[in-house]
Amino acid sequence: MAKHIAVLPCDGAGKEVVPEAIKVLRAAGADFEFEEFDVNADAYLRTGVPIPDDIWSQVEKADAILFGAVGDPRVNDTGYLAGVLLRLRFELDLYVNLRPAKLYDDRLSPLRKLERRKVDLLIVRENTEGLYVGIGGRFKKGTDHEVAIQEDLNTYTGVTRILEHAFKVAKTEVVMIDKSNAMTFAGGLWQDRWKAVAAKHPKVKTRHLLVDAAAMQLVRDPTQFDVIVTGNLFGDILSDLTAELVGGMGIAPSGNINPETRRGLFEPVHGTAPDIAGKGLVNPIGAILSASMMVRHLGHTEMADAIEGAVESAIRAGECTRDLGGNLSTGECGDSVAKRLRD
Repeated sequence: MAKHIAVLPCDGAGKEVVPEAIKVLRAAGADFEFEEFDVNADAYLRTGVPIPDDIWSQVEKADAILFGAVGDPRVNDTGYLAGVLLRLRFELDLYVNLRPAKLYDDRLSPLRKLERRKVDLLIVRENTEGLYVGIGGRFKKGTDHEVAIQEDLNTYTGVTRILEHAFKVAKTEVVMIDKSNAMTFAGGLWQDRWKAVAAKHPKVKTRHLLVDAAAMQLVRDPTQFDVIVTGNLFGDILSDLTAELVGGMGIAPSGNINPETRRGLFEPVHGTAPDIAGKGLVNPIGAILSASMMVRHLGHTEMADAIEGAVESAIRAGECTRDLGGNLSTGECGDSVAKRLRD
């Protein structure tokens, strides 16, 4: 049976790049059933519900979710974002957030030294715990005596399973990043589990870095990294840095997966980009590479390799949007990648 893909373009740039990703998937020969759902700011403003129950029941049964971006300047409360993307991550237990960073052409790198530009790394980010769970509150809000508390939740199970997955996908080395010298309780748990899990994988090289040192090392020489594993907050921040090292947020893909249930949500990292959305300026490469990650997750390795190869070819030919030095529109960039897969 054909795989059923739930499509959620959502808002802003997401509405422009997801159709390009589907265009490329079809050009690559993907025999999938795509079903788009009305989850977006317009629907939320109309109903007050981020994801209606009838839509949720269909999305959670899909073989994979192809996601755009969520957020709208008209929506000021955090309930919309939490009710869409965070709900999908948490309730589907998509505890692994994969954020690869690969440099496809030297001209895209801000690094001065040529030998530092062979970047091909993967950040394995814990995706369902940490500071993003929303535990905390604000006391005496709006007064001079206000107190705000945000809890950083880390569990034995959550830390162990993300570390195990990092070793599963590593080629040469796993680097664990935390801030255990200052965050002694959470850091202590990460350190304990890191030592225990690393001991089970003696053939894989390991290192530990504090997050500030890791940021410095990523800028100094990102080629030294294979797999980085870290918590929710640090993974979010460092993956933006690694995206910039290989050409910017416009080409950064990500996957949110549960390796046991095989569920997965795949999305570009760039967000809704309200300043350029709707003008044909948004780079669709992040969404296209996210689609490539999706088909790889679904077992179509050759198709994923073909899509990634077509992306690299288009970038090297300069057939890309202006953020990568080209002059193509969003749709024309998608056409360029799709043409390479059909030829």
